[in-house]
Amino acid sequence: MVYFSKWKVVLVLTVLFLGLSYAAPNLIGKQSIPGDVPTWLPVKQVNLGLDLQGGSHLLLQVGLDAVIDERLESVVETVRSVLRQERIRYAGLGARNGVVSVTIRDVERVEEAYRAIRLVEAETSIDWDDETGQITVEFNDQAIQDLKNSAVLQSIEIVRRRVDETGVNEPTIQRQGDDRILVQLPGLGDPERIKRLLGRTAKLSFHLLNPNMSAREAMATRVPAGSMLLPAQNPAPGEDEFYLVQRRVMVGGETLVDSQPGFGNQTNQPVVTFRFDPVGAKRFGKVTTENVNRPFAIVLDDQVVSAPVIREPILGGSGEISGRFSVQEAQDLSLVLRAGALPAPLTILEERTVGPGLGQDSIEAGKLASIVGLIAVVVFMTISYGLFGIMANVALAFNITLILAVLSGLQATLTLPGIAGIVLTIGMAVDANVLIFERIREEARAGRTPIAAVDAGYSRALTTIWDANITTLIAAILLFAFGSGPVRGFAVTLAVGIVTSMFTAIMVTRLFVVTWLRRRRPSNLPI
Repeated sequence: MVYFSKWKVVLVLTVLFLGLSYAAPNLIGKQSIPGDVPTWLPVKQVNLGLDLQGGSHLLLQVGLDAVIDERLESVVETVRSVLRQERIRYAGLGARNGVVSVTIRDVERVEEAYRAIRLVEAETSIDWDDETGQITVEFNDQAIQDLKNSAVLQSIEIVRRRVDETGVNEPTIQRQGDDRILVQLPGLGDPERIKRLLGRTAKLSFHLLNPNMSAREAMATRVPAGSMLLPAQNPAPGEDEFYLVQRRVMVGGETLVDSQPGFGNQTNQPVVTFRFDPVGAKRFGKVTTENVNRPFAIVLDDQVVSAPVIREPILGGSGEISGRFSVQEAQDLSLVLRAGALPAPLTILEERTVGPGLGQDSIEAGKLASIVGLIAVVVFMTISYGLFGIMANVALAFNITLILAVLSGLQATLTLPGIAGIVLTIGMAVDANVLIFERIREEARAGRTPIAAVDAGYSRALTTIWDANITTLIAAILLFAFGSGPVRGFAVTLAVGIVTSMFTAIMVTRLFVVTWLRRRRPSNLPI
């Protein structure tokens, strides 16, 4: 154990050099790092969590009922189309209480209608009654569960895209329970804007207006089948407040590939330009070609943004949305359209805002605890083990440096519990040295030579050190696997601290001791 090969010396020095390089950027502010620094250089810094730099904490609930209702409405429209194609007369088609029902007027054609409807949607159960002519369609339990799970996962992805577009650094976006999403945004300066962005479903679609009835007539009588009455978004005085649009979606927003804010060529007012993929462009061109001189409604979140008349075919696959937007509204709308539409509305269940002052207090408290703990450990080791204790203290400084380097390299987020893990690691880091030094002291008292005492101290204490640290590492891994949020932050810093403390105790401190023994060749150990 006293012999230290050259490759081990090179390994230790290389690790220490890399540790110092990756930890150094944390000593300067982010604003002080030039933007043109090559990416291969160590310029990353430890990210501070919500509790340290302030920000917003949001707990969102996904409206899963809306997902089921929308899917049922899709089934209703498909059933209507199938029955019309087969020329089967029907009545009472609609979705109620999670079930799509329709009554076939010609009882003799019930079985024929059943066979046609059976092909409409997979994972559904269909029942029919010969006497009443009623057919019911409903999703089975597995299909409903798959729909809900898919909606939550898709919502998480869309929320992540929208948040990333705003430039928030290191957001935490994760699922909680069956229908909730936790969003933590450290350092957020405008929480109200994020709430507006996340609160918009941003479901864009293009519909033709009903040519046979006006919105006023529909409001006075009833809305005809296959149509829906939608409000206008921010109507100007004298403009229609409602539009009667066909339910059929002529072009869907899912075919959008880009959306950018801009200014109209004629009005010089903020607008949102959009561009379709090849499939959407072809569909958009076909619709505008076949419906020249007809109004074409642009519907966003069940509101008609505008309903311009198609003057000529639009074959380029792009267009613009104008609706008396402000510049900020145009930017936000283009952002949510680029990110994609949410499959279901989101409701904010819980909102907390942590001010930067409170975060700074936490940082100062963490610094004070770390400094006091470090001083106490350094004094104890120096008094107890003299020169060997000083060597252990130098290794402890390298240990803290390596922890910062690893956290910076991994771009981990440091939270208040993470600081607690670092403080705990400061005390644990010298445990291995205490075991080794006590064993060396016992061997020296037993009359062994300095080299023999050091060799016996390291070889006999090593097994105990491995056992103690591995069991603690297992506990840290379990905390990370089964914990969440702050618990995981504590587990990460604890696990990293265990690994670095093992390296510094077994390799760095031993390198110092061996180098001192070879140069001084003492007759007695100062321990």
